[in-house]
Amino acid sequence: MTETRIAYTKPSIEDTEVSYATDAARNGWGAQCYSYLHRFETEFAAYLGVKHAIATSSCTGAMHMGLAGLGIGTGDEVILADTNWIATVSPVVHLGARPVFVDIDPRSWCIDPVRAEAAITPRTKAIIATHLYGNLADMDTLRAIAERHGVAVIEDAAEALGAVYHGQKAASMGHFGTFSFHGTKTLTTGEGGMFVTNDTSLFETVSTLSNHGRAASQSKQFWADMVGFKYKMSNIQAALGCAQLERINDLVSRKRDILDTYRTALCDIPGVTTNPVQENCDGGAWMPTIVFDTGLGITRTHFQNAFAAANIDARVFFYPLSAQPMFEDARHNTHAWSIPERAFNLPSYHDMSANDLARVIEVVRKLCA
Repeated sequence: MTETRIAYTKPSIEDTEVSYATDAARNGWGAQCYSYLHRFETEFAAYLGVKHAIATSSCTGAMHMGLAGLGIGTGDEVILADTNWIATVSPVVHLGARPVFVDIDPRSWCIDPVRAEAAITPRTKAIIATHLYGNLADMDTLRAIAERHGVAVIEDAAEALGAVYHGQKAASMGHFGTFSFHGTKTLTTGEGGMFVTNDTSLFETVSTLSNHGRAASQSKQFWADMVGFKYKMSNIQAALGCAQLERINDLVSRKRDILDTYRTALCDIPGVTTNPVQENCDGGAWMPTIVFDTGLGITRTHFQNAFAAANIDARVFFYPLSAQPMFEDARHNTHAWSIPERAFNLPSYHDMSANDLARVIEVVRKLCA
């Protein structure tokens, strides 16, 4: 008999999430229409150790508003890693700015600070540091570069909830940070995201932008002070977020346990590496990932076929952004172009059983035999 299919990820939903969402659906209207939303923002900011948080309909929306709040627009340049999902670069393009793709550091799979600094021009307004798969970008070096050149450094922490860099949580170190609460993420609201910052002036601007351009201080009804956006998270989604946030330490811990299981089981295979262990850092371990050395000859196709035969979902490493048809080819970003051909994400949902993990490990070991 065929074994049950193993998904690559799915959320952990318990009775508290159902209870809070039900309460929001039944009672979260009128004067209570934002009760869970405001609670989620307040409690999330406290968890992260930042001054301000704005819950959004997506991480993309949070990035769009943050970049707009910094005044980024036509003629400006924004530097970011070539390895990423398109959601990070889309807001740059929507604002009329030019994305500049640079290579990743093969040790972290995050933006290479040396390449980022070399790409700075008089038109550069920001560097986006994506903490890929919960790994952490070199924020100390990036912040020093940003200060030297007078540009903003932004943290795309969509995949890095719970990650800690030298004692500071991911997204608490840049001019602003963003998170995703998509159904695949460590904490989920189904869809949704969060904008976070310690810059009160930027927070006030983004707050206004997030509400159709209506400033909080504006007393006139149906009066907009600027052209804004509508990226607000719903109260029902926020209710899910509040419940998830109560379990955040356990959710992150379970992700780390799963990554550690893979790392221990695969560490003896020559030419196979997993998410990096970074000094003075605790990765978010959102998506355990393996990279095969080129000498092993294991490609994306080999991996996908092997996992399909074992009835296990396979997820490929992000393609280079510069390989997408709307952007100019940047094959000089050698690591960003090479690693995706031989790197893959492993299943990591919270309630994976020991047998589920063993099945995944077995497929990897057979591939390498």
